[in-house]
Amino acid sequence: MFEQAFKSIDDALRKEAGCTTELDYTEQSSWILFLKYLDDLEAERATTAELEGRTYAWLIDPAHRWSRWAAPRKPDGSPDRDNALTGDDLIAYVNDTLFPYLRGFRQRAASPQTIDYKIGQIFDEIKPKFTSGYNLRDVLDFTDELRFGSVAAKHELSDLYEVKIKRMGNAGRNGGEYYTPRPLIRAMIQVIKPRIGETIYDGAVGSAGFLCEAFAYLRPLARSTADLETLQRKTFSGVEKKSLAYIIGVMNMILHGIEAPDIVHDNSLGRSLADIQPRDQKDIILANPPFGGAERREIQQNFPIRTAETAYLFLQHFMRMLRPGGRAAIVIKNTFLSNGDAAALRKELLSTCNLHTVLDCPSGTFQGAGVKTVVLFFEKGSRTRETWFYQLDPGRNLGKTTALTDADFEEFVRLQSMRTVGDRSWVLAVDDIDAASQDLSPKNPTRAEVVAFREPEDIIEEMLALDAESAEILQAIRGLL
Repeated sequence: MFEQAFKSIDDALRKEAGCTTELDYTEQSSWILFLKYLDDLEAERATTAELEGRTYAWLIDPAHRWSRWAAPRKPDGSPDRDNALTGDDLIAYVNDTLFPYLRGFRQRAASPQTIDYKIGQIFDEIKPKFTSGYNLRDVLDFTDELRFGSVAAKHELSDLYEVKIKRMGNAGRNGGEYYTPRPLIRAMIQVIKPRIGETIYDGAVGSAGFLCEAFAYLRPLARSTADLETLQRKTFSGVEKKSLAYIIGVMNMILHGIEAPDIVHDNSLGRSLADIQPRDQKDIILANPPFGGAERREIQQNFPIRTAETAYLFLQHFMRMLRPGGRAAIVIKNTFLSNGDAAALRKELLSTCNLHTVLDCPSGTFQGAGVKTVVLFFEKGSRTRETWFYQLDPGRNLGKTTALTDADFEEFVRLQSMRTVGDRSWVLAVDDIDAASQDLSPKNPTRAEVVAFREPEDIIEEMLALDAESAEILQAIRGLL
């Protein structure tokens, strides 16, 4: 049922002149899905309160509830088409009445750690893009068919929303910015092994895939109400710079069961490392900072190792945000391991953290991103003596229909715990690397390097992605001048 409704919603959005891309489809369907989800959640809570003899205080007042403006009903429960807003009246209500009311939640909320505050944040950042009230009415009608009352329904909804985010990421110029493959995230979490009570942070949240998957890993481990409260209020936090990604990240966490996500709309790199105090540090960091990009000079001043490369600044931020003894798994371009501009940063990482594992990911891991990546696994507090490398080889060319699966990571996760040396894995002693270059290139000593011929469409896709990335970097550099 959900899948057909989602398809109908997307079909209606494609007719809307104000929505022209997958990013628009996801953004506009997100705020509508959120309001329907919130209405069902409040109705569920009100019923529970009534059964327990309590009075439930609704977040949304009667005049602005879903059942009043989006889906009015007759006394028998059937849709009341005569009193349902449509056309210009619907557009005027959404733009001039509903959104101002919802934005006001931010000022009215008791604290930032409430769902009230998150409602205000979401609608403060988003702008309704519908130009036709008839298209919007179609989307509302299809959305109203969805029911989020059961655990199974919420799980299905969150899965379908993940698919929507994936499509948006693949359609963008930089797929990795919005969507990190979930099998990769789950493998990273299995290596890190978070525990209830540990704090988990992502300073480049994007669609919040790392935090959602970490919650899914920890939720079955909860044994008490206190454990559940810890997961809801004291475990997950993050920062996201871009408005659309921020909205989607918050929405994604809410749909996955985290009711008031502790996500801040800000630039993590705008904070000087000197200002990060021990009380700010986290036990675990899971992240995939943006590929490429450049930061302004005033941002670079916040870091001891100054560089315009965004990913290198993020890595410094994560190293500082990690508590002594804390654990991190960070996705980064594989050029970090050998790039001369990153030699000082590699030296800092190896001397202050134990870089115990490097996962070398194959081309095509990030659809449309056109870059090869590695995952750095490290613990803070002791220098690196040796690093275990693993070259992931799924045995096929990766594409939209042949993406990585959980099964592709099973051997990596199993061998990593034993640090087994084999055809795809080896150990590099830090004392054996060049002291000047600090080169950590993943060169497998157990087998000759095999040159694989790539499909022409894969080469063209990578060239287009690299051209787009170069254009973004040039644009950012012009902004620095």
